[in-house]
Amino acid sequence: QVQLIESGGGLVQAGGSLRLSCAASERTFRGNAVGWFRQAPGKLHEFVAGIDWSGRSTQYADSVKGRFTIARDNAQNTVYLQMNSLKPEDTAVYHCARCRSQSASDHQGAYDLWGQGTQVTVSS
Repeated sequence: QVQLIESGGGLVQAGGSLRLSCAASERTFRGNAVGWFRQAPGKLHEFVAGIDWSGRSTQYADSVKGRFTIARDNAQNTVYLQMNSLKPEDTAVYHCARCRSQSASDHQGAYDLWGQGTQVTVSS
């Protein structure tokens, strides 16, 4: 069964770091862009970061630029989200998703396969 599995979430103090991983079964997103989204309680699902199929092109939401870094290891079928200088407003459930195309998009509709998510909680 094709699926995406996120890991690496947890509780961290403001200013701390976490690294999220998104592991794919088989070659689920070898030729696809991958994105990270998040949803906080009472808020809309929002785009966080995306990476193209090759790993050479990335994009970020303005709220995380300079603090978060997305990367991928296609040999390991894994995409990472390094999160530094975390803030309480980063608290959310983080999901990775496979894009239908080779280039990333900040629109949810461009993604066709989603993981179940991992909780990130940043305390002040």
